[in-house]
Amino acid sequence: MKGIILFGHGARNPEYVAPFRRIRARVEAMQPGVPVEIGFLELTQPPLEASIEALVARGVSEIRIVPIFFAPGRHVLKDLPQLLANAMDRFPGTEFEVAECVGEVDAVIAAMAAHAVAAA
Repeated sequence: MKGIILFGHGARNPEYVAPFRRIRARVEAMQPGVPVEIGFLELTQPPLEASIEALVARGVSEIRIVPIFFAPGRHVLKDLPQLLANAMDRFPGTEFEVAECVGEVDAVIAAMAAHAVAAA
């Protein structure tokens, strides 16, 4: 079974999680039956490791991690691969794939540009 994790940096502000919950709700509506978790690098719960563990506990054997970042900086290029290496050691029967950062997707760029124009 396949599953998705929406991966974010995390923040001290508890409202930081709200957009992730809205994204998760839309993904679940578009992909009924596909388990979707939210996981964070730091400062916000749950951590990525707990999200991976939750999906594996539900029988997921293929996990696609979607970085909700504008671009692949240090956290995506260095921290995430280390976290995934740890997860691969812990869950050897699970396949992991990392999607392109959301901010690099043409449709997302177009939506942000349209918002900027509308807001101007």
